[in-house]
Amino acid sequence: MIERILPGASHLQNIHPILVHFPIAFLYGAALLYFLASIRASEALKWTALWMLVLGALGAAAAVASGLYAATGLMVSVSVRHELLRHHKYLMVAASAMTGVLTVWALATRPMPTRGRYVFLAGLIAVMGLIAAGADAGGEMVYTYNAGGSACPQPIDFRK
Repeated sequence: MIERILPGASHLQNIHPILVHFPIAFLYGAALLYFLASIRASEALKWTALWMLVLGALGAAAAVASGLYAATGLMVSVSVRHELLRHHKYLMVAASAMTGVLTVWALATRPMPTRGRYVFLAGLIAVMGLIAAGADAGGEMVYTYNAGGSACPQPIDFRK
């Protein structure tokens, strides 16, 4: 059934790769909108940013949960597990935890904190940096060390 709906997903070892891109998009979008809202003082931008932050936080929780679940069965060498997977996990758990704190803060002061606004915005920048570094380690595992398993057979040939 899944092969007919999502043929590419049928080759994945787990659902983690499907879930990781949503929180990245939502959190980067939320940061952009919060920065624009702080410049333009637009209530509509602030509320849209809050919704994106909430959706990003929920997506991050799902991505972290699926990643922690998938990590035990990931077929990579011990050195890759030690050097990249551990680093990836720590960065993404930190990004998710920080996102959770910022989301609770934004929800408590809907739609955007006024006191400590610059600290809040700096927190969003820090989250983006953690995500970028963690995604880099995850991408290196997949594309350099074939952590995608049969999702990335070598050599990679396109087949229709």
